[in-house]
Amino acid sequence: MAGQQIGFDRRVLGALEAAPSRIPVVLGGCGTGRTVLLQRLRDRLGHPTAQYIDVERCATTPERFLQAVAGSSPFPPNGERQPASAREAFDMLLAYFDAARAPGGEPCTFLLDEVLELRTFESFPGLRHVLRDLLEALARSANRFVLTTRYVARAHRLLRDTTPRFEVVHIPALTQGDVTDLLAPAFNGYEQMPTDDRDYLGRVVQGLTDGRAVYVRAIGDTMAQMGRGSDPVSALTALLSPDGALNHWCRFCYELRLHRARGYGALKAILDVLSEEEPLTLTEISHRLHRTPGSTKDYLSWLEDVDLVTSRQKRYSFTDPVLRLWVRLHCHPVPPTEADVAREVQQYALARVPSPEAAPALAYAGVDATADERKSWGIIEID
Repeated sequence: MAGQQIGFDRRVLGALEAAPSRIPVVLGGCGTGRTVLLQRLRDRLGHPTAQYIDVERCATTPERFLQAVAGSSPFPPNGERQPASAREAFDMLLAYFDAARAPGGEPCTFLLDEVLELRTFESFPGLRHVLRDLLEALARSANRFVLTTRYVARAHRLLRDTTPRFEVVHIPALTQGDVTDLLAPAFNGYEQMPTDDRDYLGRVVQGLTDGRAVYVRAIGDTMAQMGRGSDPVSALTALLSPDGALNHWCRFCYELRLHRARGYGALKAILDVLSEEEPLTLTEISHRLHRTPGSTKDYLSWLEDVDLVTSRQKRYSFTDPVLRLWVRLHCHPVPPTEADVAREVQQYALARVPSPEAAPALAYAGVDATADERKSWGIIEID
């Protein structure tokens, strides 16, 4: 486990172990490791004392969600009464979170992954303020909780007026050292590589991925599969091809966030504009969109609400640079050709990776590469 990851886990555990315990709210975008964190915590705390709940997967109706949570619980049941309404089912859920106990009667820990998905319950009668009611109940409970969500802006708004028991924790981007450690399992003989080669590999992959764990793992696994002669840029090119794993991953994240926002078509248009050029001001975007600044401002606020764009000094850009690259490649009437993908990934890499002059000799992190397999890598050549 990388040093930064260890420190992050300790911070979350420290909040749980404080007296009284605090409630960490872990925020991070798609692919930053929220779910993996909760699974590590469950293993660390022990299955008899901690329950992991993937809210996004099972938040259907309040009644069925209650049934799913209780049915997978490691804690002794607290009655089998069936709720008479959606409101009663939600109240029973809150009571369960408060009354459940670990063996020996000790407080237990609930790990609620993507907790903001409970907002879908607000379409049921009597449930207008589900998230507010949930946070108030958790804050009063003697049990311990860790919450996560990919929706950073929404979480900050929700937590603005909550009690100090809630502690916002942002998952940091992976550093070069973290990336280097994460890549190690993908390659045989990785530890025997010259230190400069390993460090440069980490810098290149960190630059290409913006430190997002899902992209780092995908590039490492793909390089290992491609074998000798592979490099991170070639791996990213393969991953973003029409059949590539990151094409499917980015499509999922793109559509998921857009469907959680308002103005679906207009938002896609703004993302298309920003994929061509960024950062842009509100006025520049409205001109390209052929809409008024007022309506464009609304669209941009909805994109910020689901963390697809970020505003810095009144200039807007994609929050995730790899997703921007995906939009440039795949949001067109026809799929990109191999040459299209290679060209766009090369241009992306030129702007984000260290200078090619600093590249190591080995193209692939296999220490037994022959002299003929050595080259200066980092940027691929396109005819």
